[in-house]
Amino acid sequence: MSGPEGSIRGMLALNLKRARAQRGLSISELSRRSKIGKATLSQLESGTGNPTIETVFSLSRVLEVPISDLLDTQQPAGLRVVRAKDVEMLSGQGIDLRPLQRIEEGQAVFEVYDQQVRAGERRDSLGHVGIEHTIVQAGRLQITVDGHEVELEAGDYVGFDATLPHSYAALDGTVRSVLLLQYRADQRLHHDAPHSLPGEGALCGGPGTPAGE
Repeated sequence: MSGPEGSIRGMLALNLKRARAQRGLSISELSRRSKIGKATLSQLESGTGNPTIETVFSLSRVLEVPISDLLDTQQPAGLRVVRAKDVEMLSGQGIDLRPLQRIEEGQAVFEVYDQQVRAGERRDSLGHVGIEHTIVQAGRLQITVDGHEVELEAGDYVGFDATLPHSYAALDGTVRSVLLLQYRADQRLHHDAPHSLPGEGALCGGPGTPAGE
C-alpha cells in the first residue's frame, strides 16, 4: 500500500462512510452505539484519525461487517505473495495485527492475520461479527471467552463465536499466532465483487482458494 488512500487510515475512511450510509446511521447514532466519540468518528471518516484495534473491532460489531471490509479493498490480479514488511500493522491494547489475506468460496469468507500479543499484556473485546480461530505459533496464550478460560501453547488451536465477549493475554513473553476470522458472505459490506486484504506478488492460495465451513 502507498499514499493516504492505500493506507489503513484511508481505507477505513472510505469504508466507514459507506457502511454507515448502508446502515442508515448518523455519526451521532454510530457514536452512541459504538461508544466512540463523534469527533473521533469524524476524524476517521476524513482520514485524519488514528484507528486502533479496539476502534475497528467496535465498528465491526456495531455495523455488523467483517473487519477487512473496513480496512481494505483493492481486488488483486491473480495469485499473490504478501510480504510482512509491505503490510501496515494495526495496533491496539496489548496486540498487533497484520492483515494478510481474505479467502472466499461460496458462502464462506476467511480473513487471515498475523497476530502478536505483547508480553505481559491483555486485550479485551466486547465481541464482533464472525467466528474466531486462533493457532498459536510461539509462546503461551490465555484466552477467555464469555467467562471460560483456556491456555494454549505452540501448535494449539481454539475457535469460538466472536460475538461473545473475549480476551487474549500473553503469559510468558510475546505470543505469535495466526488469527482467522470467519464470516458468511451475506455479512460482507461489498457484494458487487470479491476483494482482498493488502498485499502483492504471486502465490498459490489467492482469493479463489477453497475455504472450509
